[in-house]
Amino acid sequence: MAITRVGVLGCGLMGSGIAQVAATSGFATVARDVTEELLARGRAGITRSLGKLVEKEKLTAAQRDEALGRLTFTTDLAALASCDLIIEAVTEDLELKTSLWRELDGRCRAATIFASNTSSLSIGDMAAATARPDRFVGLHFFNPVPLMPLVEVVRAVTTSPASFDSALDFARRLGKETVVSRDRAGFIVNLLLVPYLLDAVRALEHGAGSIADIDKGMQLGCGHPMGPFTLLDFVGLDTTVRIAEILYEEYREPRYAPPPLLRRLVAAGWYGRKSGLGFYDYSTDPPQPSHLDH
Repeated sequence: MAITRVGVLGCGLMGSGIAQVAATSGFATVARDVTEELLARGRAGITRSLGKLVEKEKLTAAQRDEALGRLTFTTDLAALASCDLIIEAVTEDLELKTSLWRELDGRCRAATIFASNTSSLSIGDMAAATARPDRFVGLHFFNPVPLMPLVEVVRAVTTSPASFDSALDFARRLGKETVVSRDRAGFIVNLLLVPYLLDAVRALEHGAGSIADIDKGMQLGCGHPMGPFTLLDFVGLDTTVRIAEILYEEYREPRYAPPPLLRRLVAAGWYGRKSGLGFYDYSTDPPQPSHLDH
């Protein structure tokens, strides 16, 4: 089946980014979220992002307008029933995801492919909640979606070759580079990235260096575009704890367990950039290391 119409579940940072690249790549795209307020925020983010691409001459004004014209925003889950591919990008909560898939499974055509943007949960567990486990894949995008070139394409044990090939082709039609992963928690990137981020927190706990120096060390010593604490704040400390707990549950290895300091920050509401405070204090420009260094 040719994919021409795409549905996106969730209009947050990841979902709106996925919707944007799908629409920009020529796909009729339906973005669904639970409230009009969330949809308005997602629409505004997409419009702003497309505007920046026009300013940088990566898109023409006409291409921006065409992409916006391909986008539909809705709170009605039934509006996704006519899509050829539905990509879910909601909170990393297996119960929430599977409840949405169960409802959509009864509404969508048999040929519709389901794909989750999960960064850590089992594709097979979600597929098992539907009557189409052969047409269920993982499509893990990276933030910010319009700029990051990679998509992890994840094949569950039940995924059919035809569904997998369709998903792989779709990701490439978005202009993305693809890597293929088995259905294991963390896939390829987070399997390696999360222990590194957690080790940085442990290094800070053990007094190996300051926040700024650990960040600078990894940037300049290893050629990373940003240090681990800057990246943690960007991803969200609460999101990192959630992913780490999922990985620990899967593998039972201490290196995946969230360090005490990270848990304390999340309990205090220090989530990073989105809350204004994390390993850095975002009330200043440029952000300064928080008082954890003191």
